Amino acid sequence: MIKKIGIIIQRYGTEINGGAEYHARLIAEKLSKYFEIEVFTSTALDYITWEHHYPEGQEIVNDIKVNRFKVEKERKPEIFGKIQYNIFNKEHTFEDEIEWIKQEGPFIPNLIEKLENRDDEFDFFIFFSYRYFHSYYGVKRFGKKSILVPTAEHDEVIYLKLFKDLFNLPGAIIYNSYEEKEMINRVSGNYLVPGDVVGVGSDIAKNFSPGLFREKFNIRDKYCVYIGRLDENKGVPELLSFFKKLIEENKIDFTLVLIGKSLIEIPDDPKIKYLGFLEDKEKFDALKGSEFLMIPSQFESLSMVSLEAWAVGKPVVANGRTEVLMGQCKRSNAGLWYTNYDEFKEVILLLHNNDELKRKMGINGKNFFEKNYSWNVIENKYLRILNKLEKSLDFDFTKNKIFI
Repeated sequence: MIKKIGIIIQRYGTEINGGAEYHARLIAEKLSKYFEIEVFTSTALDYITWEHHYPEGQEIVNDIKVNRFKVEKERKPEIFGKIQYNIFNKEHTFEDEIEWIKQEGPFIPNLIEKLENRDDEFDFFIFFSYRYFHSYYGVKRFGKKSILVPTAEHDEVIYLKLFKDLFNLPGAIIYNSYEEKEMINRVSGNYLVPGDVVGVGSDIAKNFSPGLFREKFNIRDKYCVYIGRLDENKGVPELLSFFKKLIEENKIDFTLVLIGKSLIEIPDDPKIKYLGFLEDKEKFDALKGSEFLMIPSQFESLSMVSLEAWAVGKPVVANGRTEVLMGQCKRSNAGLWYTNYDEFKEVILLLHNNDELKRKMGINGKNFFEKNYSWNVIENKYLRILNKLEKSLDFDFTKNKIFI
């Protein structure tokens, strides 16, 4: 009988409210109803440098025991940028890719050593995010005792030689989407590795106050909303450019509301309202009061905020160059997508002028969320995978050390 599970993730904390880190925290907290859970992570908060932030050692976060390990070598963006350029643009060796993953970080070999020392305490280890140091060496070390949640995006990293064998090693893989599963199967040939498309749920607010949100932030027009990190990798500069052009050409009373930490300059425009980081209550008030959610990112394994939008009955407009987002929009029948400015303009104006279409798409989205991403559905999928894996293994694991 499974009793104890370790969850390993690059960063962990209540301050991190998106991405694989938030995903891992939600899964840790939900699985703690069934098993004893311990988290193993770095002391970093910043994902660019892995700079030391949290105290090293053990602490309790939302009733979960969290073990933090100081990064032995922080990432130097200039050095890493050069290594990454060579990896993706020049001929290179397998050893070059090993150096890349060490520089990618967070470099925490002492975390892997701690897992080895405490191996017998745990029935399984769940590793989040395939492309980081802890997952690469953790899955190689623990093999069939490991479960990998890749959170893979369709970018250049997935095609590195480094990872082709990795996806064949774990006992099971938990995918975020059908597109992610197809991509990983295709590049690694890991068709025989057990797994399922699971994704993650979200804790949805019960009550909404969109009127108070509008009043607090002085929003008078109809608006669409973007929620997440504002940077180039998330496609925000293109969104801003497209939206400004749309408003200039069509003179409509419509506002783009931006919520999240910004790493780019936001234009001074009365139709673009930047609110910075908001707590969950105000985030859901913003979603509920919006016409629809914008997701301009070209690289996603699963957009949690799109699930939250559908959960509160709002359509999604996504970047169609992202296979995952386009697939989710098609399966839900609750989203539209664009690949260039002309399509962006057509989609935004269509939704802006058609309340009945937005209403029907909102209903579809809510049904899609409840059928596929309610916590009851997500938890049961994890339990089935774990129980199936337990039955298939005799727990006679090898102890060969991987040197790092």
